[in-house]
Amino acid sequence: MTYKKRYDGRNFTESREIEAKAGVIKRADGSAYFRIGNTVAYAAVYGPRELHPKFMQNPERGILRCSYNMMPFSGQGERVRPGQNRRAREIAMVTEKALLPVLNLENYPNAVVDVFIELPQTDAGSRCAGICAASIALADAGIEMKDLVGAVSVGRVDDKVLVDLDYSEEAHEEGGTADIPIALIPSTGEMTLLQMDGEITKEQLINALNMAKDAILKINIEQKNALKNKFEVVNDE
Repeated sequence: MTYKKRYDGRNFTESREIEAKAGVIKRADGSAYFRIGNTVAYAAVYGPRELHPKFMQNPERGILRCSYNMMPFSGQGERVRPGQNRRAREIAMVTEKALLPVLNLENYPNAVVDVFIELPQTDAGSRCAGICAASIALADAGIEMKDLVGAVSVGRVDDKVLVDLDYSEEAHEEGGTADIPIALIPSTGEMTLLQMDGEITKEQLINALNMAKDAILKINIEQKNALKNKFEVVNDE
């Protein structure tokens, strides 16, 4: 087998460096910055506000709308075409589904909560970084939530199971790769996102899921600290 050591020297169970901040966009109702390695995501929340046109309103609960956008020169590979595309719409949809289980939108009938996710720099794991940032931003906006949602990618490179693949690992050719984005509610262990690109054995998948849970618990600590730090600063002022 050809993959014995990670390109950046990390352990197989180790995620990249994480940095999280809340309240980074002044005019948004809630906002966040989340960085994992060289992948950077900003999230801005607007709402809850009345949904127009009115025929789209739900009198029983609010609606969550997510928008995902990678900036043209953000990626490690080819230049990203500006504007919405099929991949961006798909990631926006799975982001909504990943976040919905923790949101009490019943408290906001006929309203919409808009989440805009922008990625100025990416090195794999972009949808997971976007979910982590969006979760912080929703809490910063004061939306009632059962918990934060954390997300990370795990996968296989050759015969090794890894946490938080970077672009060089996703592009590894010898032995094949598999990329598995996972989102999790830490307090319950419920998975709200599970996707896979590539092939992996049942035993490797079980191992990868367990590794993801441990990594997301660490991410959850950083998410909570970002919110605590923001509100501690506000109280000091």
